[in-house]
Amino acid sequence: MSSTPLNVALVGNPNAGKTSVFNLLTGMNQKVGNFPGVTMDKVSGSFRENGSLANVIDLPGTYSIYPRSMDERVVFDVLSDKNAHDFPDKIVVIADASNLERNLLLFTEIQDLGLPTILALSMLDVANRSGLNIDLRALEEEFSTTVLTINGRTGEGIAELKKILCSDVASNTDLFYDINELSPEIIPVIREKFKLDNDYVAYQYAQQTYSKSFLTNDDKKFIADKKLEYNFCDRQFQTTETVERYKIIREKLAKIVTKTDLKTTATRNQKIDKILTHKIYGYVIFFAILFALFQSIFAWAEPFMDYIDFGFAKLSSWAKAYLPPGVFTDLIAEGIIPGLGGVVIFIPQIALLFCFIAILEESGYMARVVFLMDKIMRKFGLNGKSVVPLISGVACAIPAIMAARNIESWKDRIITIFVTPFMSCSARLPVYAILIALVIPNEYIFGFMSVQGLALMALYLIGFLGAILSAMLMKTILKVKEQSYFIMELPIYRWPKWKNVWITIFSKSKTFVFEAGKIILAISIILWVLASYGPGENFDQAEKRIVQQYPHLEIDSPEFDDLLGAYKLEHSYAGILGKSIEPAIRPLGYDWKIGIALITSFAAREVFVGTIATIYSVGSGAEDESTIKDKLRAEINPYTGQPMYSIALGVSLMLFYAFAMQCMSTLAVVYRETKSWKWPMLQLVYMSAVAYIFAFIAYQLLK
Repeated sequence: MSSTPLNVALVGNPNAGKTSVFNLLTGMNQKVGNFPGVTMDKVSGSFRENGSLANVIDLPGTYSIYPRSMDERVVFDVLSDKNAHDFPDKIVVIADASNLERNLLLFTEIQDLGLPTILALSMLDVANRSGLNIDLRALEEEFSTTVLTINGRTGEGIAELKKILCSDVASNTDLFYDINELSPEIIPVIREKFKLDNDYVAYQYAQQTYSKSFLTNDDKKFIADKKLEYNFCDRQFQTTETVERYKIIREKLAKIVTKTDLKTTATRNQKIDKILTHKIYGYVIFFAILFALFQSIFAWAEPFMDYIDFGFAKLSSWAKAYLPPGVFTDLIAEGIIPGLGGVVIFIPQIALLFCFIAILEESGYMARVVFLMDKIMRKFGLNGKSVVPLISGVACAIPAIMAARNIESWKDRIITIFVTPFMSCSARLPVYAILIALVIPNEYIFGFMSVQGLALMALYLIGFLGAILSAMLMKTILKVKEQSYFIMELPIYRWPKWKNVWITIFSKSKTFVFEAGKIILAISIILWVLASYGPGENFDQAEKRIVQQYPHLEIDSPEFDDLLGAYKLEHSYAGILGKSIEPAIRPLGYDWKIGIALITSFAAREVFVGTIATIYSVGSGAEDESTIKDKLRAEINPYTGQPMYSIALGVSLMLFYAFAMQCMSTLAVVYRETKSWKWPMLQLVYMSAVAYIFAFIAYQLLK
């Protein structure tokens, strides 16, 4: 039993099944999708085999060790820095057996780095159905490596892989391609300078001088000087190397792979693609799927949401009735329970949203959506790869912005990062859901089209329009001449692996509840304190003031208690805070209570619902069993005497949240990705201005 943990790196082309193998090795619930580029950063886990501990790193998918984007730089940094704590002792290259030639390019590059490397073939069943027969013994001999087959969907081969990893795996000392043919002078100089024992690693120091994060500026200058001295031509040598590697790979594969004339899988995929990627039918089908998604979010989730809403209202009433009277009971009944209820109520809708997304990714359809949308994106100045972050933004803007790392063009990457927050994320869904339920009638067109579902779909499309129109504006402002291109492999169609779908639903719902729940719980407690206490005589003598204004009311009557609660809330610290911004938001139809929710929801958009639930619960009596929706419907506009939550106010609020940058975490990740506060601050100002303008226009037209 070894006391030192073994470091293992998983490497492979995008969509080769690498993350599925990682899940099976480590038992972690890492997100898996039948969609290129799911892993955007290195992810780690561990497993034990015969008492030995192995740390496994799942590296981003890449076609070569030459990085074209930020996420691919992670791969070579990890594989070439021997001083890094996670430098791998062994490498597993996951290769798609149905596309072996392309996958073996990466394998031979990594093998030439001189590290113990294992070749794991995935999708062998797909290769066989395509008529490809692979001689595994010959593959081992020709490429001087250990070869095994794995199935990321069934787990076949994982136990054998663990045993091989925990046994001795020899390094291949012979270079697959002798790099000295390109630049024999510079390699020994770099080897001596950096104490390297491998020619190909030394060659890569010259090729990737400025992308290697662990080299000092002096080191980079030394290499740059030597490259100039020995006339080292980066691009020319890289092209020659790639061409020569492919030539050798093809010669070897001619002895290893035989082909039977079977075209069933390819033919089936081609027939389906002719429909799903058609220039007319493709878009019709995509929008039909979106229509079904948003219809189901309301139709299927509504009964569960009503039960949850009613349950939390009863729980709050029970706490007031049966817990000892006092500040702590008020905090629980008026702050914590309503705040948490504002989170839990949306679990059914969040689960349905991610269920649909997971099925689309697992089946291979999401990649076709990206292919379809590429044609539209380019007209608005976005790279085809921008579609990946934009679609990911429907779930959450933070990983979506990080996904922009695989965009090579600086201009396209900045524009994508800038406009991605316009996509309606899952945090906006609770806000949309509560407002749509309040102001949009629960009616059906033609007996099956929910008006509320159509309203929700419209909000998501509005966010998309905001993104692409803003991208077009930025395209004209940013004057950078760069050629961009979009290369993407379309995976085969397959039935979703339902375990992965359930993992996605559970993990995303859990993340929503616990991550949003922590923020909302903290804000609910702070907000309850701010709403329950206030400065000066106006708050301290609230009961006396109500008696003076309403002498005919009995002090213990429900009407008196309601008026007292409303007066205290208005003169509390929270009320003063809301009143301070009320003049600025009054043209949008908002009062000081909504103003408080706007301020608190800057921590996270979904906090809006928890804040509203807390605000309308403060001062309510023990017998009050009203749900969140009931309390909002009962709110009266003090200026008009009409219900506060009218169609005009509801649409204004929905548009404000569709466009506003109400998320500190998103601003933080934009700063991290751009290394500057310039872009997040511009985002904040621009999106806030757009949100205010459209909310103002909507309210003024509809009021």
